[in-house]
Amino acid sequence: MAVSPTPLHPGGLVVVQAVRRKHCAGCRRGPLSLVVMEDRVPRCLDCADLGHLVFLPRGDTALTRRAREESALWAVVVRFDRRRGRYDRRGLLVEEPALVRAEARCLADAEARRRRRARDARRRAAEDERFAAEIVRLFPGCPAGRARAIAAHASARGSGRVGRSAAGRALTEGAVTSAVVAAVRHVDTPYDQLLMSGMPRYEARRRIAAAVAGVLREWAAAAEVG
Repeated sequence: MAVSPTPLHPGGLVVVQAVRRKHCAGCRRGPLSLVVMEDRVPRCLDCADLGHLVFLPRGDTALTRRAREESALWAVVVRFDRRRGRYDRRGLLVEEPALVRAEARCLADAEARRRRRARDARRRAAEDERFAAEIVRLFPGCPAGRARAIAAHASARGSGRVGRSAAGRALTEGAVTSAVVAAVRHVDTPYDQLLMSGMPRYEARRRIAAAVAGVLREWAAAAEVG
């Protein structure tokens, strides 16, 4: 977002990242890369009482927000973009202890997210195993590897597939059978090729219905043979 390089900004103080290095109008130090414009003249951070602040580049939204919350004194750093003809944010100047605290908060959140992901992965793996076991119970002739692949595919997070539905999680026979039928349709028949040729979906399903039924009979019949 564009920011005007005025001494005060609604969100805090403004420090300019100079395109051309400047000298401080107070102590004459320079050339300077960061200046505060006061009364239209540049001043170094020390003369502006901001010399104790550290620079936090833009990019990590959570860290920036928390560093700003933790810091009693902070400033927006802007730089003039000649191509756009405006000043853009480059980061913040914040108190170093505040930045340390903000980093600790972000690390704690990252660890919590890692642990949650690990728990979710274990839970999904257990759900997939139960789903695969139910496939094998209903279709004993289905190879174990296929059963696991069907279960994982049907339960993929955010997929909207049957394994993510209430019926799928409850391992109802209809939901499990639907997942098996869908897998057989795509893997064991020319269904995908028919769709790619432009055939309407319902016609393609009619064409391969007998082949799907044959695979299901074969897999289900293994229980009788056994």
